[in-house]
Amino acid sequence: MRCFLRLLKPYRLESVAVLCALAINLAGVLLVPTFLSVMINAGISTRDLDTIMEQGALMLASAIISGAAAFACNYLCADLSSKIGRDIRNAVYDRSLEFSGGDFEEFGCGSMITRTLGDVNVIQMAITMTIQMMLPVPFAAVIGIALAMRIDAYLGTLLACFIVVVGILAVLTASRAARIFQKLQGFVDRMNVRLRESITGVRVIRAFGKERAEQRSLDESFMTFAMSAIRVNWLFATLDCSTFLIMNLAEVAIIWVGANRVGAHAMQIASISACVEYAMLILFFIMMAQITALTLPRALVCFNRCRSVIEHDLSIRDKTGAKTCAEHGDERAIDTVARFVDVSFRFADADEDTLHELNFSCRRTTTTAIIGQTGSGKSTIAKLLLRLHEITGGSLQVNGCDVREMSQHELREHVSYVPQKAWLFSGTIADNLRLGRPDATEADMWHALEVAQAGFVHELDGGLDAPVSQGGSNLSGGQRQRISIARALIKPADLYIFDDSFSALDFKTDSALRSALVPEMRTAAVLIIAQRINTILHADQIVVLDEGRIAGIGAHDDLMRTCDTYREIANSQLRASEIDGLGTGVRNGVERHD
Repeated sequence: MRCFLRLLKPYRLESVAVLCALAINLAGVLLVPTFLSVMINAGISTRDLDTIMEQGALMLASAIISGAAAFACNYLCADLSSKIGRDIRNAVYDRSLEFSGGDFEEFGCGSMITRTLGDVNVIQMAITMTIQMMLPVPFAAVIGIALAMRIDAYLGTLLACFIVVVGILAVLTASRAARIFQKLQGFVDRMNVRLRESITGVRVIRAFGKERAEQRSLDESFMTFAMSAIRVNWLFATLDCSTFLIMNLAEVAIIWVGANRVGAHAMQIASISACVEYAMLILFFIMMAQITALTLPRALVCFNRCRSVIEHDLSIRDKTGAKTCAEHGDERAIDTVARFVDVSFRFADADEDTLHELNFSCRRTTTTAIIGQTGSGKSTIAKLLLRLHEITGGSLQVNGCDVREMSQHELREHVSYVPQKAWLFSGTIADNLRLGRPDATEADMWHALEVAQAGFVHELDGGLDAPVSQGGSNLSGGQRQRISIARALIKPADLYIFDDSFSALDFKTDSALRSALVPEMRTAAVLIIAQRINTILHADQIVVLDEGRIAGIGAHDDLMRTCDTYREIANSQLRASEIDGLGTGVRNGVERHD
């Protein structure tokens, strides 16, 4: 509730205006039967034309004022709910941008999409319906019962009793439905994940002929959701029927008691009509509130899901008063862009470390390469440098500053990264390149594309303005990778990380790209994470990982003589003729492949 009130705080005046318009609207609606009762009792029964005209004018004025207030209430309500929905969506999205890799894994991509879009839409609709259909209930009940009490205390008490019965029934139904809605939202998340997997992996599904199996799996998800939804509908169908029954019983009871009161000369006959009208109006608003109750439990679940994102305790957060490298850095370490000192890392749900006591440095003007078997922790090192994961032991320094002492924004200003999976955003090629450097000129972009061997952009319709589909699906894997590399190169940085970024390139393009990178990296450090040994043969320093531990560090020739793990990788990837061209020192350490 505090979280919702915090979101409502910027719109206090608008909220008060909505409540005032709502109260005026209800007062006008409920005063019409009162004026009608007076017209019948004091005007029509006595044939007093002045009283009839006076009460008729008051009824007309009440109707006009009520209509104007209803229009203002609906307009302000729609505006208020839209603004709150926008704020919640922004808050969820902004928080998600602060998530680390572990935080994202905790929620899941499908769930985050549902929370940001679907859940917020449910909340926004619930706010509108609550203001328009649920908030009138207490106003109508208080005003209606007060007017009925003014006419006759017995009828007023009877009306209050029926309202309490309907209210208790609605609360019990809503509380039971809330538990089912909690499960329903979980089913929605799972359906989103299944649908997303089916759509993105449709080619794989077809290739293995698993269309029917996938359809059965989806049908099971849909059926589970449908059965829970039917249970909720049964609950509210029962509530609707019960409310209609109570409304009819209330009308009969008021007429019965009112007739007896009229017979006892305790009230006039027109007063019965007014009390019946009050009862019907109040119970009508209760019926509208029950329609809102269909969405309110679900909206509360959705709001709690959004709140869990907004209030999520980040696994990686900046320290208060984080300083810049210039304030924190050691001048003696300025040539060492990145330094690992006994760095260890363990995933939150793991039983043992993924990386064990790593010690190496990346120096300016040099190229450091990391190689190892699949699962040895190569890409994890890149994520630690970007602080997408937090180290669990040792110290990791960038430009002489411990990354935990720097703000994440400043850290990433010094690092340019090419991810393992080349991802492009929908828009144009220029839009994607400007993600690396917003103020880049066309000349800067063309230069970066040339270095990245992305000359094919000249042949595309529109050149830099050529359209790019989501994920770059309208481009080949190699084209996506080269544009991703160009996006990283256009950004001025102290450290350039290439996370297996040359895997989709042919050997000729790979070689040309690495040659073009040399003059571009004269003042920066380069870290290449690779699986192909050909990509890193000429690196100044090669770090060999084996099950998260450093098995060897050195140049290619040295590792071929001293590191068994590196020699095994070379044996599996290089032919004897290729090794022969690398030098006698290398040949002595490698068996020939005929």
